[in-house]
Amino acid sequence: WLAYGSDTKRATTAFVEGINTYVALTRDDPALLPVEFRELGYEPAFWSPSDVARIRSHGLFHNLREEVARALTLRDYGAEVEELRRRREPEHTLEIPDGLDLRLIPDDVLRVYDLATTPPGFEAPAATTIRPEGSNNWVLSGDRTATGRPMLANDPHRALSLPSLRYLAHLSAPGFDVIGGGEPALPGISIGHNGRIAFGLTIFPIDQEDLYVYRTNPDDPLEYRYRDRWEPMRVQRETIPVRHGPPVEVRLRFTRHGPVIYTDPARHTAFAVRAAWLQPGMAPYLGSMDYMRARDWDEFLAAMNRWGAPPENQVYADTEGTIGWKAGGLTPIRPNWDGTLPVPGDGRYEWGGFYDADELPAAVNPERGWLATANEMNLPDGFPADRTITHDWHAPFRKHRIDEVLGAATAPSLREMVALQNDVMSMPARRILTRLRRMELDGVVAELRMLLGWDGQLRADSAAAALFEVWRRRHLRPALLSRALDQLVGPQLRAAALARITPDEDQLTDTRVDLDLLAEPGDRLGLQPDRVMAEIVKTTLRDAVADVERLLGADRAGWSWGRLHVARLRHPLAALLTAVPEDRLTAGPLPRGGSTDTVGNTAYGPDFVQTAGSTFRVAVDVGSWDDSVAMNAPGQSGRPGDAHFTDLFEPWAAGDAFPLLYSRASVEAAAEQIITVAPPAA
Repeated sequence: WLAYGSDTKRATTAFVEGINTYVALTRDDPALLPVEFRELGYEPAFWSPSDVARIRSHGLFHNLREEVARALTLRDYGAEVEELRRRREPEHTLEIPDGLDLRLIPDDVLRVYDLATTPPGFEAPAATTIRPEGSNNWVLSGDRTATGRPMLANDPHRALSLPSLRYLAHLSAPGFDVIGGGEPALPGISIGHNGRIAFGLTIFPIDQEDLYVYRTNPDDPLEYRYRDRWEPMRVQRETIPVRHGPPVEVRLRFTRHGPVIYTDPARHTAFAVRAAWLQPGMAPYLGSMDYMRARDWDEFLAAMNRWGAPPENQVYADTEGTIGWKAGGLTPIRPNWDGTLPVPGDGRYEWGGFYDADELPAAVNPERGWLATANEMNLPDGFPADRTITHDWHAPFRKHRIDEVLGAATAPSLREMVALQNDVMSMPARRILTRLRRMELDGVVAELRMLLGWDGQLRADSAAAALFEVWRRRHLRPALLSRALDQLVGPQLRAAALARITPDEDQLTDTRVDLDLLAEPGDRLGLQPDRVMAEIVKTTLRDAVADVERLLGADRAGWSWGRLHVARLRHPLAALLTAVPEDRLTAGPLPRGGSTDTVGNTAYGPDFVQTAGSTFRVAVDVGSWDDSVAMNAPGQSGRPGDAHFTDLFEPWAAGDAFPLLYSRASVEAAAEQIITVAPPAA
């Protein structure tokens, strides 16, 4: 508990007592239950403080899925195909750990891990369970802003959900006055301000996970080889109650590294996960109870030096004019490997503890007057090369656009910060358009005209944006990669290899690969790359036009990106809540601009429906707190049918924000409802 702050246990106990008080009220009056419980015949359980610290699966962790995807690609197609799947930063040569046999890794080795870390679904399974989610944050010094005060902006990107993921709250008590966003299962505020400092987070993707591969004893599958002996697994039995059926007993197995997630008795192998987030003090976001009470940069740094999970870039500003950035999170030391691939669990690959928190990067009051992060590789120049954080960073396009806008801004206002949070300029589109203008592309003049006259903004009302996204995602990218694969794998493997490196989910693609092939194909497209490139562009552009005509009609005047790309939400239990009107369980569709590569992140799936983005946004005017603004979609209520369940969905889609009132007078003047909760008389 002390890892989360000196009195977090006491605060969490009070938080849980509040939950349990309401649960007790519902036991006396079931009409108080949310409709989900009433319709499905369940009742909520009572909580304990340990539940808050024990449940970890809602955190954002890295990089088990990446190292397995990399291993399977190497196993089936080799290193050159892996280079077409995803970029690594800093660049380095992949080395298969000594003793690792890639052939032993099954395709579904992460089946149990995915089950444990993916939100449950009650309808047809999604095409993928992988949701790498990003965020933006930035902070400007008062010297750079219209008001002369610092400004801080943050918009975390998560899977779109109904009800909302986060909720705005204002916690005010003697000596304590904090406002902002938090998650309903946790006490405290993780993004916001306390009247002295402001803070906002993005993911700093520390590699906190490893997959260990074991040889098991042919005579006893509960033993695995470690060093020169057979070591027994620890076995724990749990009983799981099943509605309308007998309870099921399950056997959980653990090695010295962590939980066993897969066994292959025929090959005498087992697989376990070592994860920093399973260490004590690593409950996701609970450390915000510590930093949200900081009063200055030194106190904030001290709190971040105790931060464990998820790994974060925190930006900071205070009323004294200080701005800062601090990366935080428990970072394993791997003395003899880099974490990019699974490793044998025989004792040769052991963590050597964790880096001290002050060994992670930080900055304060930079000369240029702003700091920004967007999950990109942001290790500073001179950062020790042997201090491996990860090699799996997000593409840098959102960060490049943020830097471009902030660098050009002269005394920006808070509303300009909100506009940047909703910015839909595609940096990849601009680079691709530049490449097209240098190519000789006879025969597609009409198709090119729409693109070459376009500015690269993926606006919802743009016909060119619709053509570009359909062309790039459905046609250009697969064609480029398919041609590159021709040089690397036989025709019988090409289709499977292409499927491996071209995921359906927009957010899983690595646009850096496409741009690299376009800019510097070398011999990767064959001996005549310029001719091949021209043919690919012409063929795919014609096909894309036909595709958009099929989707939106032959009249190009009616084309728009927002007709294809929409936000549509549905309650995860909607299929089971048959007695609840459908309109109480859905929101949208509403037209959207942007893509996964724009600051206004609107990642989408194969049907172009938005899957992730910044449903929560905040822009803080540091020191003039009532002028701060926020957004939380689809609404501030978690109850279907409530007036505030989806009332923010349309303003969110329009890029709006509302006042984040802080002063007592302003809050009371705007109050819609006041609920007084009093303890029972002694």
